[in-house]
Amino acid sequence: MKAPKMPTIDKYLREIDNPVYSNELSNEGYHVPQIILEYGNVKEKLKSGVTIIPKALGCIMQSKISAKSIQKNPYSGKNMIDDETLKELETYAKSLGVGHIGYTKVNPNYIFKNRKILFENAIVLTMEMKKTRIDQAPSSETQKEIFRTYYELGVIVNKLSGFLRKRGFNTQSGPAIGGDVNYVMLARDAGIGEVGKHGLLINEDFGPSLRIAAVYTDIKNLPFAQNNPHEWVADFCTKCNGCVRKCPGEAIYSTPKIFEDGSRKHIDYRKCAVPFSNEYGCTLCVKNCTFYKGNYQKIKETLYGNI
Repeated sequence: MKAPKMPTIDKYLREIDNPVYSNELSNEGYHVPQIILEYGNVKEKLKSGVTIIPKALGCIMQSKISAKSIQKNPYSGKNMIDDETLKELETYAKSLGVGHIGYTKVNPNYIFKNRKILFENAIVLTMEMKKTRIDQAPSSETQKEIFRTYYELGVIVNKLSGFLRKRGFNTQSGPAIGGDVNYVMLARDAGIGEVGKHGLLINEDFGPSLRIAAVYTDIKNLPFAQNNPHEWVADFCTKCNGCVRKCPGEAIYSTPKIFEDGSRKHIDYRKCAVPFSNEYGCTLCVKNCTFYKGNYQKIKETLYGNI
């Protein structure tokens, strides 16, 4: 069974648009509906599908809105944001349920192969997956929580794009599901967290229990991250390997594969896809992560002192 293609911006591009393209170092990207439909047996797909169909369809609808709405970009020539408007944006995002906000320029290597985005600057957003639901993994409750965050982030990026466009700025919404960029790497560059052994973003507040989305824009003076205070996490993960031992698909590499651009491949998605599609989205790598079970600051202080 083949998954339908997620909506893209291709048919909505105008002559005035000047997209940023992937390059020869870009990697393939696989979206969650594709993984669910192409792996696992029919019985399990039907069992889990009843749980997620409404939110999954909602995610696809929000992705379509994201793609089509680029035609609303005003191209007013306004590409500098004042502090007050930026603060209003952040306050609005938080009121919608966003956990963290970071800013970075998009490395074209992170754009998936044969994909494109409109603008090189990114506003990166996270949303927490609630612990009470992730504690039950793998379960239908966990799977519903996964798709809740996917869907709500899809709504949020469209609302934030609308907020900025009304004020004369150009944007493209990057929904949490079916995105064109490696969000984990984007969030790392935005200083929000660090990539764990399981390939997920590890954050100070939520551990790996979060989802990521983005808003791309041509605003030039965003407060781009200059460093990442979470880099030490990667060193810790090389010694921990808790997620490697607990992965039912044996999909997590004990030693990540390193690409030419320095980025890393942490999992074999083909092996990961089997328990993911057959066991309600699995999520055991999140549930068994030391940073999910423990306190980020206490782990840091135990290893490195109060730095």
